[in-house]
Amino acid sequence: MGKKKFLWLKIVLGVVIALVAVVVVFFGVLTVTEYKPEATEQLEIAGKASKELEDGDSFTIMTWNTGYGGLDEKADFFMDGGENVQSSDEETVKANVKAVTDFIGESEADVVFLQEVDTDSKRSYGLNQLDMIAEQTDGFQNTFALNYKTLYVPYPMPPIGKVECGIATLSAFEVSDAQRVSLPCPFKYPVRLANLKRCLMVNRVPVKGSDKELVLVNLHLEAYDSGEGKIAQTNQLRELLESEAAKGNYVIAGGDFNQTFSNCDTSAYPLVSEKMWKPGVIDASEFSDSLQFVMDNTSPSCRSLDKPLYGNDASPSKFQYYMIDGFIVSDNLHIDSLETKDLKFKNTDHNPVMMKVTLK
Repeated sequence: MGKKKFLWLKIVLGVVIALVAVVVVFFGVLTVTEYKPEATEQLEIAGKASKELEDGDSFTIMTWNTGYGGLDEKADFFMDGGENVQSSDEETVKANVKAVTDFIGESEADVVFLQEVDTDSKRSYGLNQLDMIAEQTDGFQNTFALNYKTLYVPYPMPPIGKVECGIATLSAFEVSDAQRVSLPCPFKYPVRLANLKRCLMVNRVPVKGSDKELVLVNLHLEAYDSGEGKIAQTNQLRELLESEAAKGNYVIAGGDFNQTFSNCDTSAYPLVSEKMWKPGVIDASEFSDSLQFVMDNTSPSCRSLDKPLYGNDASPSKFQYYMIDGFIVSDNLHIDSLETKDLKFKNTDHNPVMMKVTLK
């Protein structure tokens, strides 16, 4: 073998060894720093709330996936078939978070469930959105539970990078206890290193003059699994809700289920193409009769991110919409009203869903 060929072989081999070393070190770091929450963790309760709750009282609750301030009407996202990883610049993210915060104040909701709230992510420029929201919403206690934390998501190109994100609950009622309850993760090593570790956030509000509690369950269930994750997470949710309802507690679970309810008519928002993401279905008949499943179909609660909404035909026959946000409510609560607020997805890819209930 000539000296030149031998030199080139050494260079190529050196490059390959260096690349392998980088990959090994990268996955080693992600492995060592992997977010591994306990099955149950106590959460900090921040802020001040002044309201109390009694039998016979009515209150309003809202759930809203904020899309980390980066998924407004002009955004698309690669996981839904779009092109972009980071669709919005920093000023747009700030404006979207402010718009969400302003609506919360205007809504006069007593309890607010939020999903996809970033606290330190590359995709939202390191902004602590929980602080941004809490600072502008007086009279609420707030709790936060991480469901996505990783030093680096290495895909696609350019990569997502660092993510620190979770779900947040705002309560005008004083919360006595708040817990993060881990849900099954359907992803195996090494995929799980850069994936979500989903959870339920369970807040408890004492009911004055009673031994009952209002149990508030904020959630964001699996989206991009092959189906087994949604089933396992839904089963765990069912066990929790049925257990609390059997105790006589008032129970509300709400959020982004990434699934529709079997008892709700979703025909107004058909699948426009077999290529589109398709939500799962929660079979309400598999749950106790003590639980009510509610979604409002007068407006969609979510839109597809395969393309921007802005500038495209927004009709349901041309653009993909979904009903995946709603509530599961124990039957000792009377549902007075339910409405998906049609905000045209201006600031996030979800519309807020509001419900008024009365403690029987």
